[in-house]
Amino acid sequence: MELSELLAIFGPGISGAVFGAGWWFWVDAVVCSAVQVPFLHYLPGIFASLSALMFNCVRKEDIDYSPYDEGEWRLKLWLFIAYVVSFVSLAASVGLLIQDALVETGPSAWTGIAGVLQCVFVLISGLIYWISHSSE
Repeated sequence: MELSELLAIFGPGISGAVFGAGWWFWVDAVVCSAVQVPFLHYLPGIFASLSALMFNCVRKEDIDYSPYDEGEWRLKLWLFIAYVVSFVSLAASVGLLIQDALVETGPSAWTGIAGVLQCVFVLISGLIYWISHSSE
């Protein structure tokens, strides 16, 4: 079997496992936290999941890479917005990690680390699924 065939078979399962691992880090941090975690800390993971969904709404075959053709501009705009949402969610999780590490009264630093891991794993899972789903 070729690598593309194996990726098409096992890619969605690997992607789901990575997505679940990302959310597992977050659930563990919220459950083990000594203080109540504010809803603001949930938002980066929610938006990272939304951007992974946005990535997977577009197939690779539908994108025209010609710089002079104006067709498919909506798909390119959609992917651009998905990239912006994903990077903003990652930046927000890093910002919350720094805030958690500096403030004594808020959630522990583990909550911030878990938020960053959640965003990274969710975005990687979206990438894995997009690559494996588009290689059919």
